[in-house]
Amino acid sequence: MRFFLCVLMGWGVCAFDSRRAGRLALSVPYPIPIMLTSGTFAPPLSQRATRVLLLGSGELGKEVAIELQRLGCEVVACDRYANAPAMQVAHRSHVFSMLDGERLRAVVALEKPDLVVPEIEAIATDVLIELEAAGQRVIPTARAARLTMNREGIRRLAAEELGLPTSPYRFVATAGEALEAGEALGFPCVLKPLMSSSGHGQSLVRTAGEMTAAWDYAQKGARAGAGRCIVEGFIRFDYEITVLTVSAVNGVFCCPPVGHVQIDGDYRESWQPCQMSPEAWDKAQRVAQKIVESLGGFGLFGVECFVCGDEVIFSEVSPRPHDTGLVTIGSQALSEFALHARAILGLPIPEVRLLRPAHSVALLGHLEGIPVISGVCEALAIPESQIRLFGKPECHGHRRLGVAVATGETPEEARVRARAMAACIQIQAMEP
Repeated sequence: MRFFLCVLMGWGVCAFDSRRAGRLALSVPYPIPIMLTSGTFAPPLSQRATRVLLLGSGELGKEVAIELQRLGCEVVACDRYANAPAMQVAHRSHVFSMLDGERLRAVVALEKPDLVVPEIEAIATDVLIELEAAGQRVIPTARAARLTMNREGIRRLAAEELGLPTSPYRFVATAGEALEAGEALGFPCVLKPLMSSSGHGQSLVRTAGEMTAAWDYAQKGARAGAGRCIVEGFIRFDYEITVLTVSAVNGVFCCPPVGHVQIDGDYRESWQPCQMSPEAWDKAQRVAQKIVESLGGFGLFGVECFVCGDEVIFSEVSPRPHDTGLVTIGSQALSEFALHARAILGLPIPEVRLLRPAHSVALLGHLEGIPVISGVCEALAIPESQIRLFGKPECHGHRRLGVAVATGETPEEARVRARAMAACIQIQAMEP
C-alpha cells in the first residue's frame, strides 16, 4: 500500500492512500489526486508527475502551460475546439464544451489531475464546486470560478459585501427592464451580458433609442447563452488599469500598475508601468488585495479598475492571468504566467520587479479562414522587440491572433516601438 502527500486547498498537507481515498474515505466517485510535497516534482508522464488540467486553451493558457512545463508539470489542455493554442504545447488534450458538466466530470475522472485550472469563464461551475467538495483542488477556488463567471456574483461581492467603490448598476432580465435601468442611471450607460468575455455583447448605449439593439447584441454575445444583463452607469474616468495581483504561499503581492486601452470592451494596448499618483496606487492595491483575499486560493488575479484623479473604482476581476498582462512578457523579471504557475504549485513568490518599461499591442485578424501572418522579420528588426503568435487555427471575423511587445528606456520609447512592430504585421486568409 503506497501513501502520498497531497496539498489540500493550498494550506495543509495530508497523507492518504490514493487508491482508496475516493472510494472509501470520502465515498465519492472522484479519486483524490496524487501530489508530491510542494517543491518536489517527478517527470511528466511518470506515475507521480504533477498533473495540471487546463480548462480553456487560448493564448493565455498556452503561456501558462509553457511555464508549468518549465517547472516539470504534466499539462492536459481542454477547449471547445481542436488545436487551440495551449493544446499545441500540452502533453494531451480533450475537445468538449466545458459547460457540459457530464463531460467535465468524465475528463477529470479520466485524468485524475492534481490541479484543475480554469482559464476561461464558461465552465460548469456547479461541477467544480462538487469536485472541490470531494477533495479536488480547483484554482484558485471553485467559489472564485463561480462568482467571476457571472458578473452579478462578483459585483454583489465587491459592492454589497466588501463595500468597494463601483459604478452604479442594475441587473435586468428583459429589454424593457434594461431601458428602465438606463433611464434611472442616465445615458450614456453600458450594457453587458452577465456571462461574456473580451467585450462580446457589450455596448455603450448613448440614448434610449439604442437600447433595443444593444439588448439584442448582448443576447447574441453572451458566453453561456442569452439571459440576464447588467446595466452600469457610465464612469468618466481618466484612465483604466489592471492590478495584476498574485496570492501565494508567502503572501499577496501586486505587480506595478498596468495601463490599458479597450475598444468595445476588448484589450488593444497595455503598458507597464502606468503613471499614477502614489495615493491612487495605494488605493488600487488595497482594492485588489481585498477582493483577492475574499475570493481565496492561490494564483494570479487580474483586477481591473477605473481611476478618476486620486479615486479608484473597482470594475472587474479575473481569477487567472489577464490579457492586458501580456505586457509582462517584456517588462517583469517574472511574467504574469510565471507568477501564476509558481503560485498554484505552492511555490514562493519573490519580490515582483520591473525590468524595463514595456508596451504591448494586440495583433488583430479581420478575416474568414486560416490566418497567415507576415511581416514578422520587419517587426523583430525593431530594438527590444518580442512577438507571440498564438497559433489559433482559424479566424472568423474579428479575433486576436498575436501580440507585439517592446521595451525601452521610457514608456514612450516602448510605445513607439510596439506600435511600429504592429504596423509591420500583415494578416491575411490562407488561399485555398
